[in-house]
Amino acid sequence: MAVLSLIRRLFGKPPGTRVDASIPMFFQHKAEQRGYTLSTGQAQAIAAMARETAHLLADEPTRSLYLHGPVGRGKSWLLDGFFQALPIAEKQRVHFHDFFARLHRGMFEHREHDDALAVTLDELLAGCRVLCFDEFHVHDIGDAMLINRLFRALFARGVLVLVTSNYPPEGLLPNPLYHERFKPVIDLIAARMEVLEVSSPQDFRSLPQAHAEQRFTAGQYVWPGTAAQRAALGLPAADCPAQALSVGTRQLTCRHCEARRIAFTFNDLCEQLTAVMDYLLLCEDFDHWIIDGLPHLADCPIAVQQRFINLVDVLYDRDKHLVLVGEQPLAESLSGQAIDLARTASRLNQLQAVSPQRLRDPVS
Repeated sequence: MAVLSLIRRLFGKPPGTRVDASIPMFFQHKAEQRGYTLSTGQAQAIAAMARETAHLLADEPTRSLYLHGPVGRGKSWLLDGFFQALPIAEKQRVHFHDFFARLHRGMFEHREHDDALAVTLDELLAGCRVLCFDEFHVHDIGDAMLINRLFRALFARGVLVLVTSNYPPEGLLPNPLYHERFKPVIDLIAARMEVLEVSSPQDFRSLPQAHAEQRFTAGQYVWPGTAAQRAALGLPAADCPAQALSVGTRQLTCRHCEARRIAFTFNDLCEQLTAVMDYLLLCEDFDHWIIDGLPHLADCPIAVQQRFINLVDVLYDRDKHLVLVGEQPLAESLSGQAIDLARTASRLNQLQAVSPQRLRDPVS
């Protein structure tokens, strides 16, 4: 088996216990099921996971892992597989947006405490020994300062942290106004984590079998959203009146709401002052989303582009069915300046296209 052979080369002998071997064997089986050929970078990451699992189960010190690489190269697949195969219960798999929204909320609730971060982590990570942190990125200096405190607290608690990111550590918070202030975090990652690049010539999201069981990939991108297209797909009319929608303690606007199906315009969600927590709360109540009126993103302010990126991240991570209606082909709509648009494009390209020429073809 390719992964086991790599481990033998890396460590000089076969894994010493059944548990050690279970991690690479799990991935080898999953890869064969889906017709994947594991890249060298993926196999090296799996070997590191197996090594740290052995240390963890022997109650020995562990070294956290930071996996980075281009979109669609299997980083989240590796994280999810590690989480599933890890033979302990004291573990959590979290998404950047979700975790930080809960972290901010908890610290606000405990703001009168001398160490609000510690109290909040006690609540969020009670007994947690392994934290799998998916889609890690930093664009806000406030989050950057909190990440410094968070990582130091996690390492002090002896938590094994597995991070995936589209960026190497030195590529985080690229804004030159703030990057130097983030350098202590980059240095901390280098000192306390093994940094591994997961690359491959193949974008796994482009494979037909990649997400056959996902609800998100059964969604559609519809353009230009004609009345005939809307009627054929059972979508609300383009001029549906706005209606008030309570989300937590806030009032948002939607266009249609029935059972677990919700429709918004792009303006409702991205051009207004919405937040990740709004999207997360909506995901608790709605599984089928319609977002109407995707414009040419390059014409939108960066803040609007970032809200759309955050929204797609949440819908993808929570595996919600999405019908996105745009004014032009998807590739033209997604040109913009926000640095995470490549990830958004990779995810939305998995939707099925409903264009004037074709009813259901893969987005190109």
